[in-house]
Amino acid sequence: MSGLRSLFRPAEQATYEKVFGTVYVGLMTNVLLAVACAPLLAALAIVRDPAASWPFFVALSALCAPALAGAFSCFAALGDGSTAVFRTFWDGYRRGGARALALWAAGAVVVSVLALDAVVVARTAWGPALVPFFATAAALVVAVVVASLVLLAEPRREPPRLRDLVRPSLYLVARRWWLAAISLAVLVLAVAVILVKPVIGVLVLCSPLLYVAWATIRFIVAPALGKP
Repeated sequence: MSGLRSLFRPAEQATYEKVFGTVYVGLMTNVLLAVACAPLLAALAIVRDPAASWPFFVALSALCAPALAGAFSCFAALGDGSTAVFRTFWDGYRRGGARALALWAAGAVVVSVLALDAVVVARTAWGPALVPFFATAAALVVAVVVASLVLLAEPRREPPRLRDLVRPSLYLVARRWWLAAISLAVLVLAVAVILVKPVIGVLVLCSPLLYVAWATIRFIVAPALGKP
């Protein structure tokens, strides 16, 4: 009987506050991501075949870089017990925006070149054997860019240099590649949901999926943050 009483005993107020705070941060982060990436979302809604205009969308996707820096800042603050979304998001957006854009632009160029090379090489007789190499290299680039954005979103007194973000990210992602693969799978799922169901993807599922990817990547780069 005492076991049943403890099972159905109401949770403490702090538990409810934490749950509602987490839900609030997730929902508001979704809204802010939608606002920050509104031009990209509008273009995806207007253009019938985005693949035919991929250079335009690759360039427009740069809007996601500072938005992700802001979202990752909110996740980091939530881990420290803060539920201040607007100020945290825009502080992360403004503080890391330029570096996030540089990281994203460099990654987009490298991934585009790898994709074009894969298409060209795949048409040759021996090309299919090299396609996995190009795919793996592109995945590594994406993982390093995301890991660098996670490091960039961490609260710091001074903004880090790009090489101080990329070098540890490259080493740690390659070291724990299986966790990076999980994060990439979650990010691909988030993009797929947004493309298929834009409203549900952006306003409901985007933040939870990004949080899973962020938490996994943050565990990967923990040594660079001075954590075991």
